[in-house]
Amino acid sequence: MSMPAPDTDSAFLGRLEEVLASSLPPEQGTHPTLRAAMSHALLGGGKRLRPMLLAASMRLGDYDEASAMKAGAALEMLHGYSLVHDDLPAMDDDDFRRGRPSCHKVYGEAMAILAGDALQALAFETLIDAFSAAGIDPHRALSALREFAVTAGPAELVGGQAADLEPQVELTPEAQVSWIHARKTAALIRCSIVLGARLGKLPEEEIESLAEAGLLLGLAFQAVDDLLDEEASREELGKTPGKDRELGKRTLPSAIGREATRKRAEEMLEQALSLLPDREEAESLRELSRRLVHRRF
Repeated sequence: MSMPAPDTDSAFLGRLEEVLASSLPPEQGTHPTLRAAMSHALLGGGKRLRPMLLAASMRLGDYDEASAMKAGAALEMLHGYSLVHDDLPAMDDDDFRRGRPSCHKVYGEAMAILAGDALQALAFETLIDAFSAAGIDPHRALSALREFAVTAGPAELVGGQAADLEPQVELTPEAQVSWIHARKTAALIRCSIVLGARLGKLPEEEIESLAEAGLLLGLAFQAVDDLLDEEASREELGKTPGKDRELGKRTLPSAIGREATRKRAEEMLEQALSLLPDREEAESLRELSRRLVHRRF
C-alpha cells in the first residue's frame, strides 16, 4: 500500500482548486451565463472539508492523488449544488454565501436553479472519472456510485431539506432536528469518508466502522454549525447569522439549549474518534475530525 505523508492543507487545497476549475464544462458549447453561475457556486471558496475527509480516509489504504482529487471535486459539486438551492428564497432564503452574494443574487433564481442542476449532474460524471483513475472494479464502482446517488436523493440530502422546510409534526423537536441533521448534513460527510475508503480499497469491515464514525462527525459538525449561527459574525460565517432563528428553523440549540448542544457535539466527536482505526495512518483523519467540531467558522 502507498501511504505518503499527508499534504499541508494549503498544498492540497491549491491542487483541488485547479481540478475544480478544470472540471467546469468548456466555454465552447456551454451557455455563458450558466457556466458563470456554475463557476460562482463551485469556485467561491469554502472550507473544502469533504474532499479533505475523503483524502484522509483514502490514505488509510491505497492513495492515488488523481482519483482523490477527482472524487473530491465530485463531492464539492454535489455540496455546491445543495448550497445554491438552499440559499434560494423558496428554501433558506440567504443573500450571502462564503462571504459574497449568493448565486441567485448574482445570476437570478432561474439560472441559479439550473446551475445547481448542472453541478449535480457533473458530480456523477466526475465521480465516474475518479473510479476509472483509481482502477476500481466496475462492480464495486457501481455500488459506490449507487451510495453516492442515495446520499444525494430523497432518502438523505433532498429528504433532509424537505424536512427542514416541513418538519414531521409527529416527532418531538429534538427528534425532528436529529432526522434533518442526519440527512441534510451528516449523510454527505459520512459519504465523503466512505468514498475515500472505497477508493483506497479498504476491507468492508473497516468501511462499516468509518461510515458510523462519519455519521457521528456529521451530526457533531451540524450541531456546531447551529451554535455558530447564533454566536458568530457574518464575517466569520460568510453568510447571514441568526437566519435559522429568524426563519423558525429546527436547530439543536433551540431543542435542547446551547450548553447541552456543545456537550452533545463533544460526545459525538469522542464516539467517532473511538471508531477510527488505531494506527498511525489515521492520525490526519483524527486531526481533521477534531477540526470539524473545534472551529469558529
